[in-house]
Amino acid sequence: MSGGVEIRVRVAEAEPVADGIKRLRLVPVDGGHLPVFSGGSHIVVSMQDGERRIRNSYSLMGSPRDTAGYEITVLKTPESRGGSIYIHEHAKVGLELTISYPLNLFPAAHRARKHLLLAGGIGITPFIPIMAELDEAGATFELHYAMRSAKLGAYADRLAERYGRRVRLYRSDQGQRIPVGDLLSNQKLGTHLYVCGPERMIEGVVLAARAAGWPGENVHLERFVAPPGGDPFKARLARSNIEVEVGPHTTLLEAVEAAGVDAAYLCRGGVCGQCETDVIACDGTLVHNDHFLTEAEHKAGKKLMICVSRFKGRELVLDL
Repeated sequence: MSGGVEIRVRVAEAEPVADGIKRLRLVPVDGGHLPVFSGGSHIVVSMQDGERRIRNSYSLMGSPRDTAGYEITVLKTPESRGGSIYIHEHAKVGLELTISYPLNLFPAAHRARKHLLLAGGIGITPFIPIMAELDEAGATFELHYAMRSAKLGAYADRLAERYGRRVRLYRSDQGQRIPVGDLLSNQKLGTHLYVCGPERMIEGVVLAARAAGWPGENVHLERFVAPPGGDPFKARLARSNIEVEVGPHTTLLEAVEAAGVDAAYLCRGGVCGQCETDVIACDGTLVHNDHFLTEAEHKAGKKLMICVSRFKGRELVLDL
């Protein structure tokens, strides 16, 4: 089973909210209502760029109570595989797109005594509806939001105005950094930690939390890393009895889908594990780019996350 039923939407609003950052409001083409979602949810947006179909995941950052439309925010990344470029260049009012139903891999732990939110750059987006939910529930939380400069701090002023002292802002161009060590060592028992942002930031926070003795179940991450490109390669799908070609800017999952094979996915970012595929034969090197399989599983070479991982070598045969 793949990503499930898709919904046809059109762009109702499109506006820049910071340098290289664009907000879209998506409404149903049929004029109805969209499914209810919870803070931390994401959708997969499908874009048709010529003959190529691009599917990217984006956090929902509007109000969970607003079923008339969804809002997403997209950072323009020139080195990406094309999704962000497509949205910045083509996503104007009236454009029709297809989206998945919302899925939440980053929910707030509502039994927590306190919620400590750390955001970096575009990683602010999932926290916007999470904070709205926590505020409505009367929960204790604080946001620490790092940005390169004021021009790149999407929604910073709006959040500071709404939540006051519960929001702390940090600007790299002024030499400011989130004091991660101090924050993690001065929290009451029962606090839950959430982090979303650049990969280096996430890894640094996770290592600091581990060193400070935080329980793993109290640390929550949101990763939506664009699948890296690489040299083209071929893979044979044993059950389908077909061969697919994977281009330098195409993922193995996209190549499988283009061949008409229904492959499972949820996040398309190497995190959820839904697209885990058994490797039947491998004459070469598997290039693992996921955050789901263990290091031992990577070394064993028996499984592959086809949404982000690649291959270098002579022959790759998958159980698809």
